[in-house]
Amino acid sequence: MSANPSRTDSGSAATSRETVTSCIVTTGTPDGVNLSSNTFGPAAGESNGQPPLSNMFGTITLVRPEHVQDMVHATLTLSIPRRIWIGALSQDHPESCIRVLSAFPKGEESGVGLVEVDGPDVPAVVRAIDEEETVTDLAVLGRHEDTALVQFETTDPLLLFPIIGSGIPLELPFDIRDGEARWELTASQDRLSELGEQLETLGISFTVEQLRQHVEPEQVLTDRQTTLVTAAIERGYYDTPRECTLTELADAQDMAKSTCSETLHRAEEKIVKGFFEDEPTASARRGI
Repeated sequence: MSANPSRTDSGSAATSRETVTSCIVTTGTPDGVNLSSNTFGPAAGESNGQPPLSNMFGTITLVRPEHVQDMVHATLTLSIPRRIWIGALSQDHPESCIRVLSAFPKGEESGVGLVEVDGPDVPAVVRAIDEEETVTDLAVLGRHEDTALVQFETTDPLLLFPIIGSGIPLELPFDIRDGEARWELTASQDRLSELGEQLETLGISFTVEQLRQHVEPEQVLTDRQTTLVTAAIERGYYDTPRECTLTELADAQDMAKSTCSETLHRAEEKIVKGFFEDEPTASARRGI
């Protein structure tokens, strides 16, 4: 379609730390595996009334209070079909990267996106967005060498629908390149299952690159162990070089040195074994 008269071109350029008290059980495959939505669904059988997280790599079963929902961090690679205009756009310009900086719905059937286009044919990509018939408004907010900052409104924000339908906050930014998008998501098992169903309904295939199960420290350690490990971290006991000796840590916690050492060892044992419990390599080492 012809350029919308309301569109403008300004022509101007416009760490988190995980501690040892966190236990993360990781499953995944470097090459990625195509899975259906039941990747995130509960497996048959339960433990203490709590459904295990099941996928093709094994089952993570956690005994926890009923009110606690484990959060799962998932890395997905989506294959965006050509019938979704931004999928066709990125496939037509495979050397360009479309980085989605912000995206949100506007009403029930439209959405607004803010993207950074980077690559050798930025003018062609921006022109293609401008000519897309479902794009009702576009503004180029900045240009700099081989990049452009573009805001647009579309009546066909299909990539937003699975996110809205599943109620999962999408971690931004994410890149779209040559018809593929990589999503980082953190949500409950139930919401991830819903996302898988939403993607399948829209005909968007996806690959699960990695799943990480986040378990709160209090679900792994006793209160005493959690307090001691936290104090050890804060005092630099686990730093390199070590800033706090075992004797100093024990004195600060009003504990005998031998008791402090044994408590730390038991806590570290739980953390390490919990981390590797469902790794395929752990099973191989045990000869299973």
